[in-house]
Amino acid sequence: AIDRHVGTPVESKTALLWEGDNGATASYSFCEMARLSNQYANFLTSLGVAKGDRVFLFLPRIPVLYAAFLGILKTGAIAGSLFSAFQQQALVDRLENSSAKVLFTTKELSARVAGAKAKLPNLQHIIIVDSPEFLGAIAKQPDTFACVHTKPEDYSFMLYTSGTTGKPKGVVHVHNGILHEYATAKYVLDLRPDDIYWCTADPGWVTGIVYGILSPWMLGVTMLVHAGRFDPDVWYGLLEKYKVTVWYTAPTAIRMLMSKGDAPVKAHNLTALRHLCSVGEPLNPEAIRWGVKVFGLAFHDTWWQTETGAMMMVNFRGMDIKIGSMGVPFPGLEAAIVDDTGNPLPNKTEGNLAFRPGWPSMMAAIWQNEEKYTSYFVNNWPASNASRSDAGWYISGDHAWKDDDGYYWFIGRADDVIKTSGERVGPFEVESALVEHPAVTEAGVIGKPDELRGEIVKAFVVLKPGTKPTEELKAELSEYVKKHLAGHAYPREIEFIDKLPKTRSGKIMRRILKAKEMGLPIGDTSTLEEY
Repeated sequence: AIDRHVGTPVESKTALLWEGDNGATASYSFCEMARLSNQYANFLTSLGVAKGDRVFLFLPRIPVLYAAFLGILKTGAIAGSLFSAFQQQALVDRLENSSAKVLFTTKELSARVAGAKAKLPNLQHIIIVDSPEFLGAIAKQPDTFACVHTKPEDYSFMLYTSGTTGKPKGVVHVHNGILHEYATAKYVLDLRPDDIYWCTADPGWVTGIVYGILSPWMLGVTMLVHAGRFDPDVWYGLLEKYKVTVWYTAPTAIRMLMSKGDAPVKAHNLTALRHLCSVGEPLNPEAIRWGVKVFGLAFHDTWWQTETGAMMMVNFRGMDIKIGSMGVPFPGLEAAIVDDTGNPLPNKTEGNLAFRPGWPSMMAAIWQNEEKYTSYFVNNWPASNASRSDAGWYISGDHAWKDDDGYYWFIGRADDVIKTSGERVGPFEVESALVEHPAVTEAGVIGKPDELRGEIVKAFVVLKPGTKPTEELKAELSEYVKKHLAGHAYPREIEFIDKLPKTRSGKIMRRILKAKEMGLPIGDTSTLEEY
């Protein structure tokens, strides 16, 4: 991503254009980023970091994050990133499971980890990147480093993704994933040497790593990073100021821009834009039509997951968009709609969106959870003797159907994971946070469809006897989750109920909560306790 450009004409080209929330700016050439990441690699080596160790980044979108991420990879260690909105419990879950050895963070964010250090015996170093001591130590490090050589199957980075039950799971990717990342960035994002590219995703999520660090720099492309919060006027200003040519963003952001009307777009010169892409959740038809209306360009939807590691379903710049469709499989991938046992289904039939395993960026493991890893596959995978043709299927967890032209159409999640504003929220984590509140006995959480955010988090809460169900308490519970879990994971709606629908084994039946909320048939209740 970086060192390959050193010694070529690309080394003097700008790699990173950075702008902070307060208007502060910085820029780094490819050569400067190579040297800086070498200093981070030397620093980590001085701490005893070796190949296979886990080194995590709990940072806002500041230049340090990008240099440190590359420095970690150069040591052969496994890089992990944590969204800066995470609160203490979310951090402990991830750092404990990964047995992280080193954590990079800031003075401000470090307070969330400090109180939990006793629960993290493997965490040997918490590095405060904005402290004078660290800045001095980095400045003293040599700016050359002999990269630790890795094999294609060696682990490179890991991300934790929320599920419907249990703790977040660590999805592990390998160095070989660069093949898939490079190809999709080149042919789907259509990145070219003279582009100014802006991926709005945070590196706490997989898009922010794959298409916000690695693949654009592999292609020698200048990348814009904005550290501030979402603000339509600021965003349009950035597009104009930096003459952004390729823009990769999320449907939620597009809908928020739409809600501000067309006038702000017309107030800026955005003629440099030539290609728009979207990721994170289904792209609604109105957003595509609006893009054509105000930018003269359609947003091209892409579908993929943390587990797939790179784009799987795409809309190429030159292809006809079927508004509302996910698009087509990226060349080289074998996709199908299958039933729960892996049998392919006919066109126009709803089923599981599935892929033949073995593509370069496919996750290699769920950290310390082989059982969970194998649960993603049906039939013969992962089997050492499975050939490409009989390797079974990777089951995505999404339901879709395929039309006669080979375009795929998204229907919905097969599980209960909530996607709000393009970010995954596990209902179990929100329920756990709510139950920590002294007024709450039980909680059940669902995703409720929302025009702006795709889904919002809605919580059904059973209060302790004698507790008054007030509007003030609803607001307090929302703030409690925001404070203890993450700013994006709090329930925007809370309903107090007397009893949650549960199976006889005690599992909350979220689908029944959702069916009642949506006025849909409840379906099979054979495993349900009396409700």
